[in-house]
Amino acid sequence: MTPEQLAEIEELRATPTPTLRAVAEGMERHLHTAHSVLDHGMIRVVDYMGDDAAICQAARVSYGRGTKAVSSDTGLIRYLMRHWHSTPFEMCEVKLHVKLPVFVARQWIRHRTANVNEYSARYSILDREFYIPAPEHLAAQSEVNNQGRGAALEGEEAAQVLDWLRDDANRAYDHYEAMISQEGQQGLARELARMNLPANVYTQWYWKADLHNLFHFLRLRADPHAQMEIRVYAEALCEIVRDWVPAAYAAFEDYRLGGASLSARGVECVRRMLAGEEVTQETSGMSMGEWREFMGVIGSK
Repeated sequence: MTPEQLAEIEELRATPTPTLRAVAEGMERHLHTAHSVLDHGMIRVVDYMGDDAAICQAARVSYGRGTKAVSSDTGLIRYLMRHWHSTPFEMCEVKLHVKLPVFVARQWIRHRTANVNEYSARYSILDREFYIPAPEHLAAQSEVNNQGRGAALEGEEAAQVLDWLRDDANRAYDHYEAMISQEGQQGLARELARMNLPANVYTQWYWKADLHNLFHFLRLRADPHAQMEIRVYAEALCEIVRDWVPAAYAAFEDYRLGGASLSARGVECVRRMLAGEEVTQETSGMSMGEWREFMGVIGSK
């Protein structure tokens, strides 16, 4: 973070203000605290609204007597999560300041159910900061997954890739810097000069989302199959959300992160197996890919 941003955070943390709104003590500890991610990235909570109680308050207003059988807030929240009720979770919101590589931002922005304001390279000059993977995160293309990684690169091959990444990024920034600051000339417009920068340059944005849509983001991006560079951001966010709404996060972890869904054919196959029938991919009615995923869910080889 820049010295100006750090000074602003220190000032905010040094001047707490009284409030009548609902406060989540766990989230208060995260306010104006930058959590490091990757080599130059970070996440910090700028503001938030609501807590576990806000979810229950909204649900009881919305559903009235239909929730009277639920004896506790935790039980109600688990009921809402289990039955895919979304609007009560929308009563909670969080605003984040995120610093991330551009190629990660382009994955992140696919989640369109948020409010986003990004640092503009039309008006400002981007810093010379690039994401360079740690050697252990360099891997070959997966042979079974077109959007995944395979075996790790090692030795001279890994060293060569890292050299290319550093050299190409710095060369592109050298040209970017030269185009916008040519001595004695006006220089190229910033909105044009930025096109030369690589996808691993860092950008920043403010990202505001409600808890329902944040859970959807985390379900997809904290999954082990998600790309590592966005998964580490999701994992950092999981720790923040766990402190913010512990009951809601526990239900999310149980029913979404740790849970699984089955197709109608999958449910039928489970019933046939429980009845003692030997079910194979050929008799299941599933494709090879579906069968492999199904076997992964039920924990069978």
